Amino acid sequence: METAYLIETVIKIVVILLIFSALAGIGTYFERKVLAFMQRRLGPVNVGPFGLLQVAADGIKLFTKEDIVPTNVVARIFKIAPVITAATAFMAAAAIPFLPSFTLFGYEVHPIVADINIGILYILGIMGVGLYGPLLGGMASANKFSLLSAARGAAVFISYEVVTGLSILAPIMMVGSLSLIDFNEYQAGGFTSWILWSQPVAFLLFWIAAFAETGRTPFHLIANDHEIIDGFGTEYSGMRWGLFFIGEYANMFFISFVISIIFLGGYGDGSFLGAIGLLLKVAFFFFFFLWTRAAWPDVRPDQLMWLCWKVLMPIAVINIVITGIVMM
Repeated sequence: METAYLIETVIKIVVILLIFSALAGIGTYFERKVLAFMQRRLGPVNVGPFGLLQVAADGIKLFTKEDIVPTNVVARIFKIAPVITAATAFMAAAAIPFLPSFTLFGYEVHPIVADINIGILYILGIMGVGLYGPLLGGMASANKFSLLSAARGAAVFISYEVVTGLSILAPIMMVGSLSLIDFNEYQAGGFTSWILWSQPVAFLLFWIAAFAETGRTPFHLIANDHEIIDGFGTEYSGMRWGLFFIGEYANMFFISFVISIIFLGGYGDGSFLGAIGLLLKVAFFFFFFLWTRAAWPDVRPDQLMWLCWKVLMPIAVINIVITGIVMM
């Protein structure tokens, strides 16, 4: 039995790595297409039908591009920083139930790597460690713009980790568990039992903080292209740059799963329709990341900090107090 569990776990890890690494590339295709549609452009059209082979072309470019380590960088830290970003993104996926359990050739498969009873705490902790990728990458570079980007990234991640943790505290009080599977079962009664209806403020706070956690517009200050070149990734090339890239898009998918499971009922009662519903919710949140990039400008760093500490954090604390009073 232990051997079967070990084999199943290894297979699930490999499948998650392969699928979400591929989705990172596919996500860029859809992002370019969505942005092009919203901005009345064509997007990828030349490489393959409808530009579908653009993903493969980008992959070949990344894998074959020369890996340059510039002079005067702190080489060891410079090389390990992209690995931290990609690794922490996929490590967070260990506690996420991507689909309901199903039977395959008489064997029951649980699409979660580790159903730990502190799943949400584990995910938040790993997300916090993820800030060391951009931070070390920028600090190890011999470039002042990279250093500025690293400082901004650390400020944004640390600040919005507070909002993320406080916003999720009220739903945790209701469910009485830190396991995402318990969150799903709490909402198994259907549409009306979603935590969204009883915790709309927590949902909005968590959703806003998700943009900062993933470094997406309008909180795209980590690598603010029109202001500080490519931020902490300015001196990176080839697959090292690609690892930062994969980490960002994988985080977008994983945070979409977390939002869907915590607030929107997850996969419900575990039926086939519930599984399809979960994937559609994730697709919507991923699309919303792209939509905001096309529709919103970036905010200034001081505005972002003001929003976090003077608006979102007080609202999150008030929401916790009100939830506690109601539960009493």
